[in-house]
Amino acid sequence: MELNDSQTLEKTMTKTELAESLGLSRQALYYKPKMPVKDLALKLEIEKVLAKHQSYGHKRVAMELGINKKRIRRVMKKFDLKPYKRRVKRSAKPDDLNRPPTIYENLIKGFCPIRPNIVWVADFTYIKFQGKFIYLATAMNLFTREILGWAVSGRHDRYLVLEALNMALNKTEGAPLYHHSDQGSEYDSYDCINKLEQHKITISMSKKGHPWENGFQEAFYSGFKVDLGCPTNTKLGEN
Repeated sequence: MELNDSQTLEKTMTKTELAESLGLSRQALYYKPKMPVKDLALKLEIEKVLAKHQSYGHKRVAMELGINKKRIRRVMKKFDLKPYKRRVKRSAKPDDLNRPPTIYENLIKGFCPIRPNIVWVADFTYIKFQGKFIYLATAMNLFTREILGWAVSGRHDRYLVLEALNMALNKTEGAPLYHHSDQGSEYDSYDCINKLEQHKITISMSKKGHPWENGFQEAFYSGFKVDLGCPTNTKLGEN
């Protein structure tokens, strides 16, 4: 009975000789990839982060774990790990649907700021709390995506958005070239327009009924509400 080629090699070559013929070290013949084990361990760490921060994508998971975002993205894709909560899309504010359009146009459409304080974007949202609604207004630096000013109130009026704008102006001790918002009555009020003009800020507004034209703030509020969860039953003073 004749031996096949593999049986012949086993009979005629030692493992050392086989490794040398392949240009490998002897240890390489016994190598088992460690990546699957490391990926599984990382998967467990990612799941812990997602359990705590249910809206986090791969970039924020990477920041939380202090690991390269490309590796996190690869492992999340490998194990089909995704944020547990989906973001809620916001629609145009019903209070402003019947108002005539303002004279201001969207001047930042397709605009890409090259440094901070060229464009600020502003908006407000509602939060249900103990059976009532409270309102949060913010002013964001479009380049850094930093919230420069914010305000909370039981009413959504010009005072709410002005408080957020004033905080941003005081914090930066300067003014942007452009201020972008929707066409809500709060931002189109005399007091708000006057404040912007005093600081020689060019006013930009989204087209009426097009909230996605202020998508930077929309995205912020969407993620913010996911991270906040449901504070409806929270009592004042609780952490």
